[in-house]
Amino acid sequence: MPSLSSSRMMASVVGLSSAVTGRAAPEKARVEQQVDPDRALVKAASAGDLDAFETLVRRYQTRVVNYVLAIVRDTGEAEDVAQETFIRAHRSLGRFRSESSFKTWLYTIATNTARSALDRRARRKRVADQSLDDDAQGQGAERVPSQGPDVETALVAREAIDSALATLSDELRVAVVLRDVEGLDYQEIAEVTDVPIGTVESRIFRARRKLRTLLQPLKETIHALR
Repeated sequence: MPSLSSSRMMASVVGLSSAVTGRAAPEKARVEQQVDPDRALVKAASAGDLDAFETLVRRYQTRVVNYVLAIVRDTGEAEDVAQETFIRAHRSLGRFRSESSFKTWLYTIATNTARSALDRRARRKRVADQSLDDDAQGQGAERVPSQGPDVETALVAREAIDSALATLSDELRVAVVLRDVEGLDYQEIAEVTDVPIGTVESRIFRARRKLRTLLQPLKETIHALR
C-alpha cells in the first residue's frame, strides 16, 4: 500500500465504508455548465507551460496512485501506472476537449492504463496473488511504529477493505472506488468507464451489496473512526 497521510487514509476508509454500510451522502445532480477548476492550468499546460502541468500532477498524483492501486492491487505497479498515466496525459493534452472535466479525462486515462497493465501481467502469466502473499509474510516484522489508535484502527479497516475490494470484478471495483473513494458523480463515472449511467448505478449497487456483507464484522471499528 503506498504511503498515505493518516487523514487521507481515514478519509478513504470512512468514505467507502459509509457507503457500503448505508450512510452515504445522496447522489447530487450535476450542475449545468460546471466550471472545471483545472481549466486554466490545462490551457497553460497545453501551450507548453511545464510548471502548470507539474501543478496538475501534484494535485492528482496521490489520488491517481490510490485509485489505480484498487485496480492493480500492487504498490509498485500502481506507482508505475500512475506515472504512465501522467505521461500519456501530457502527450495527449492537445486532444483534450473541455466538454468533460480534466479530472474525468485523467481518470479515463488512468483506468485504461491500469487495465493495460493487468493485460500485460496476464500475458506474462504472473501469479500475482501468491507473490503478494509471500511479500506480506516477509514484511510482517517491518511494521511501522504505532501512530496512535485512530491510525492503527484505520490501517486495520483499510486492510479489510482492500481484501474485500479484491473480491470484486474489475468493473464493480472501478465503479465503487470512483464513487465512494474518489467522489466522482454518476455522470463522470459513466464518462470514465464509457457505459450508460444505468449501468454505473447497477455496478455500484452490486458492489456495495457485496462489500456490505464482507465488511459487516468491521462495522463497529468503522463507526469508531467517525
